[in-house]
Amino acid sequence: MSNQKQQKPTLTGQRFKTRKRDEKERFDPSQFQESIVQGLNQSGTDLEAVGKFLDASGAKLDYRRYAETLFDILVAGGMLAPGGTLAEDMTPTEFCLFKAQEDMETMQAYAQVFNKLIRRYKYLEKGFEDEVKKLLLFLKGFTESECNKLAMLTGILLANGTISASILSSLFNENLVKEGVSASFAIKLFKSWLSERDFNSVAGSLRKVGMDNRLMELFPANKRSCEHFSKYFNDAGLQELSGFVKNQQSIGTRKELQKEIEDQMSRGDPLKDIHSSS
Repeated sequence: MSNQKQQKPTLTGQRFKTRKRDEKERFDPSQFQESIVQGLNQSGTDLEAVGKFLDASGAKLDYRRYAETLFDILVAGGMLAPGGTLAEDMTPTEFCLFKAQEDMETMQAYAQVFNKLIRRYKYLEKGFEDEVKKLLLFLKGFTESECNKLAMLTGILLANGTISASILSSLFNENLVKEGVSASFAIKLFKSWLSERDFNSVAGSLRKVGMDNRLMELFPANKRSCEHFSKYFNDAGLQELSGFVKNQQSIGTRKELQKEIEDQMSRGDPLKDIHSSS
């Protein structure tokens, strides 16, 4: 009798099947994409209607599970494959950031869509920052116009505090740096950011996440000098940024010198040797 009972693990089997169904659903966002694309197509170019649709859909669709898919669609029109190309499993929507007009007014309107969505569903905040970091790594897969729109939007979102300046870490990717993509994108991003906020605000945001001392990394090692940085950003009309980086480098040099003197003193080096080396 007891043996027969042991051979009937019906509840365990049912649980296992349920887990498999959940797992399949979790990694199959096609139905979610279809719902979002359909809603965007119906909303059309009216961004207020888009905002209302997204707000209402959050109660019915699983934004938490499919956050990456949601943001891929709003930016590129559909799910993105590794490298930044659109996945080919369904027709993308025309109503997305990459298909919008390339001007600041339009980008500000799109930024409002993201702001309202994230204010309404606070749990999307981290997922959105992760999405922006990912998009920056995909820059080589986008057209020049798509990169420009993404740079303008990112600058506005940084100015609004919707995302943190920590997302800039993606621009230090070796391949992007080597091909000049990072520096070129940074120019458009900072111009957009500075059109919304004064430089003190921008500098404060950079310092808050430790990015104030890393901007030189936008260039390859052989071009990582104050002279090259200053010329590049001065030519683009971003004199405040190049002055800021030059000042940061000067502070860094002073700190290194101070540490060197402290180390020599702690070793008990003769005072005349410390003076001469400094």
